[in-house]
Amino acid sequence: MPKNSKAVKRALDDDVTESVKDLLSNEDGRDDTFKKTSLIINNHEGEGKECDVEEGGSDGDEEEERPAWNSKLQYILAQVGFSVGLGNVWRFPYLCQKNGGGAYLVPYLILLILIGIPLFFLELAVGQRIRRGSIGVWNYISPRLGGIGFASCMVCFFVALYYNVIISWSLFYFSQSFQQPLPWHECPLVKNKTMTYVVPECEKSSATTYYWYREALNISNNISEGGGLNWRMTLCLLAAWTMVCLAMIKGIQSSGKVMYFSSLFPYVVLICFLVRALLLKGSIDGIRHMFTPKLEIMLEPKVWREAATQVFFALGLGFGGVIAFSSYNKRDNNCHFDAVLVSFINFFTSVLATLVVFAVLGFKANIMNAKCISLNTQRIVSLLGNEIEHSLIPHHINLTQGSEVSSEDYEQMMEIIKRVKEDQFGSLGLEDCSIEGELNKAVQGTGLAFIAFTEAMTHFPASPFWSVMFFLMLVNLGLGSMFGTIEGILTPLIDTFKVRKEFLTVGCCVLAFSIGLLFVQRSGNYFVAMFDDYSATLPLLIVVVLENVAVAWVYGIDKFFEDLKEMLGFTPYRFYYYMWKYITPTLLIVLLCTSFIQLAMKPPVYSAWIQEEAREQEVFFPLWGVVVCISLVVMAIMPVPVVFALRYFNIIDDSSGGISTVAYKKGRIIKETARPGEDDDASLIQGKSPSEAPSPMPGNSIYRKQSGGGSGGNEADTAPNGRYGIGYLMADMPDMPESDL
Repeated sequence: MPKNSKAVKRALDDDVTESVKDLLSNEDGRDDTFKKTSLIINNHEGEGKECDVEEGGSDGDEEEERPAWNSKLQYILAQVGFSVGLGNVWRFPYLCQKNGGGAYLVPYLILLILIGIPLFFLELAVGQRIRRGSIGVWNYISPRLGGIGFASCMVCFFVALYYNVIISWSLFYFSQSFQQPLPWHECPLVKNKTMTYVVPECEKSSATTYYWYREALNISNNISEGGGLNWRMTLCLLAAWTMVCLAMIKGIQSSGKVMYFSSLFPYVVLICFLVRALLLKGSIDGIRHMFTPKLEIMLEPKVWREAATQVFFALGLGFGGVIAFSSYNKRDNNCHFDAVLVSFINFFTSVLATLVVFAVLGFKANIMNAKCISLNTQRIVSLLGNEIEHSLIPHHINLTQGSEVSSEDYEQMMEIIKRVKEDQFGSLGLEDCSIEGELNKAVQGTGLAFIAFTEAMTHFPASPFWSVMFFLMLVNLGLGSMFGTIEGILTPLIDTFKVRKEFLTVGCCVLAFSIGLLFVQRSGNYFVAMFDDYSATLPLLIVVVLENVAVAWVYGIDKFFEDLKEMLGFTPYRFYYYMWKYITPTLLIVLLCTSFIQLAMKPPVYSAWIQEEAREQEVFFPLWGVVVCISLVVMAIMPVPVVFALRYFNIIDDSSGGISTVAYKKGRIIKETARPGEDDDASLIQGKSPSEAPSPMPGNSIYRKQSGGGSGGNEADTAPNGRYGIGYLMADMPDMPESDL
């Protein structure tokens, strides 16, 4: 297929131009529909700029040109920034270590190919083809399934509420990193008239754990104890929403420029961290532990379920952000290449982040192991001559002079003591010290970023610099995902309700900040966990299942392939046909069922921080908390059955031009068969036979624009007249000739 004006030669001479004018002048003046149309001819000599003509609403508004990306690089960075988020840094390494190390990459890659890339390609294609947000796209595919778009907006809003709170936490730690030593370097001391002692809560846990729960969050003991607002986190949340608002207020014109920094900076930081970590003692131990495959774990169904869930969320499927970003593309953009490229960039980013995390954790494990050996050595010295005989200590190990004991000597000494004192060993009070044991303490999420990683950075040379870099990276990773999430809300609403982007952006951010105050009270961390567990998982899975079914079975996979062939200029691999129609929806339904069973079998619980015991404890949600959890799932998915019922019972007619249908009536491509002896308009204009005439969309130089479009009986879809005609053939006028020539 010709690629826009770069591939289509301008073959119109003066005579042909006059014939086009004659064509217009000979149109039936009694036809009101054609009175409101105009033929637009692009006369951009030497320019390849596409003029996208959008169908106006029923109120006769003037045509508004859709924004477009300044460059392909800007678009790719936007998609990468949206898909690569905090989960790549603190979720993927945890799953990798928990589910078989390097062996976990095998099921992840298989499911990326079977679920991730096909669904990512599908969302890119429908957004680029229909050039609308999620509401308009799914209303066009099937009006009865128009609720899919509203459900995506609801999920995006729920996720944006708590996701920006995580960015505000990162901003707080970023602001506290400009001091030497770092404030979480050691436990605070309490002084009174008689003595100085360490804060008991910190002494029972660790300096970084205490700082996170007490200094940063000032957390309450349970979700029912609100405790009032944490004013420092409130200011950070305000700063986070202000940054999002300023970046999004002009749409992709403003957010696209921010992407150059927010998408690329995390890679700079990750590479710097990897180089620095590899120079630290013990980093190789962490990487070796990470990639030591445990093949037997691969056979467990749980590993495949968690890999599928991670693939699903890593690419941002179902949020509507992918559709929104791709809707600003030209119609002839190769979105298949984009889908494969972004998917594998996402995968390699996860692997890079995993290398960094376990290199740093290997360094931390060596330090923790050295401390454990030191404490046990002191304990052994105190027991010499009583519970432990001097003869049990090898002669080359000197304990009396306080010299450091190497790991090898310590292991040899402990092996002898365990063998001789087998029955009494438990009563000696000696801890089990091993690097593997430290590395097996799996942490994820906030526990990895704000506790384990921060503790490791306190041992870095020039630790404030690395802390600043790390939390600035987290802020940028979060903002990149937030831009896509907010775009998944704004674009469909703007397309549907035709409101000004500036007003809607500010209103959305103000509303989200107001609701977000729930997350910055003392119990806010528990609400973040609640929203993270219940507001997105099931609703998004249901949304993506419906998306797949809507395209493959409702719209029709063969028809969709024809659209792709016309849009891309080539037929996609047959692989996608079977993926979209059979394999991917089957896998998604299995994943949906297992996720539902898991949530149903596991009662709603959260990890509460018990201040007196200085530890986390799983606590059941109160009754009102369970109701909120269920309500989050129901509210997110409710638009789907509501819209379906309204359409099914004709409360809102499919062609009534309601709020869901305004400006989305793009219609089907009508293929005409040229009759013998009948001249074809396209062949006249293009100077080609009907079979050679290029398709007018995408990249066409001639469009017929519906500039008025009243409501009523004239609601049938209109579309380019296949490969043979010019302009649009009105679908509700079967007797209308192709032209009056």
